[in-house]
Amino acid sequence: MSKPQYKKLEENVPEAQDPPPYMENQPASSGSDSLVPPKYQPPHDPAPGRYNQGLVIQSTQAMNFIRVQPTKEPDYMAYSIFTMLCCCLPLGIAALIYSAQTQEANRTGNAISARRNSKLARNLAHAALGVGLGAISLYIIFLVFIYNRNVTELIHNPYTVSP
Repeated sequence: MSKPQYKKLEENVPEAQDPPPYMENQPASSGSDSLVPPKYQPPHDPAPGRYNQGLVIQSTQAMNFIRVQPTKEPDYMAYSIFTMLCCCLPLGIAALIYSAQTQEANRTGNAISARRNSKLARNLAHAALGVGLGAISLYIIFLVFIYNRNVTELIHNPYTVSP
């Protein structure tokens, strides 16, 4: 606010004017003898038996903060990362997501959610490990089969060259 333009604006601000006083019991009249101008008349109340409260001020309520005890469910984060990188990527990613959700539930003290997410993370990591080990086993069996086939061909036809 150190700029001279702002100071100039602050000096030229007009004063706020209060509306003229009026009484609520005073009947609104359209004649020239009315002391209250028409724009300051209270609005017409469609339900005349009700009391118009206007601005309602509520008292502030005391807020009680309860410290939540964190839970201790295992999150299997390292296991999930290992299975994601080394075994089966899609199941490893799912296990990693549930591991992160387990950590969050542990931090907030939600024991039920932490237990459920921990089980899911563990089961998905086990499944990823199983799929990865199965794929590696099939690959080794395939290589052994191909190697044996090539060896038997070389034994039976030693002078033919296979592509």
